[in-house]
Parts: sequence; structure tokens; C-alpha cells
Amino acid sequence: MHAWTRVNAPGLPELPVFCHAAVAGDTIYVSGMLGVEDDFSSVVAGGIGPETRAALAHVERILRACGASLADVVKVSAYLPDLGEWEAMNAAYVDVFGAHTPARIAVGCDALLFGARVELDCIAYRAG
Repeated sequence: MHAWTRVNAPGLPELPVFCHAAVAGDTIYVSGMLGVEDDFSSVVAGGIGPETRAALAHVERILRACGASLADVVKVSAYLPDLGEWEAMNAAYVDVFGAHTPARIAVGCDALLFGARVELDCIAYRAG
């Protein structure tokens, strides 16, 4: 028996190697999400801004499946192959989160699946 629960959000493809989120007590650990189409087949068009919004939309769906929302996010990790796109990613990120942004780190990486420009994971706290 595990001390945590696997969660896969309805309407998003389930992947064989990881769940969308793991919930341990009131803490939710959302797996890395790319800015891809809802069927996870390809990156959304338009660059890092639309990709950031799409990734956060997937995160939001996953959080809802866990009984939480974006307002419950306390930490985000952003992975970018090109740190020169940091400002454009930030603009889209603030569009979604508003002025109450959670703690965050941005990490440069060599590449992401599908040639994506950003991958986001997060930790949220579900107040019970």
C-alpha cells in the first residue's frame, strides 16, 4: 500500500510511465506538462506564450481532478531549452496566474519532448 494516490485527469491521455499527479495528504505533485494539444499529440502553435498557457491549462485540469485549483499552487518549476524566452514565458505565466504568482524556478535544459519551448511542473497544497 502506498502513502500517496495516483491521479489522472479525465480528458487527458494517460501515459504508461507516470501519472498526471501524485497526492500525499494535502500536497499535490503535478507531473511536468508541456504546452501540447489536449490529445498530447503535438505542441500548440504560436511559440512559448501559447505553450505556457496550454501547459498551465493542463495543470489546471489536473488540479481540478485532485480537488484543487491554480490558486492552491505554491511552487512551479519551469524548464526552458532557450532561457532567452524567459520574458515571453513570464508574460504568459502572469496572464494565467495574475498578480498572486507562486514561488518558481526557471531551469535551462538541452531539449524537451516534441521540441517544446517550456515544461512546467508544480506542487500545490489542498487546504482541507
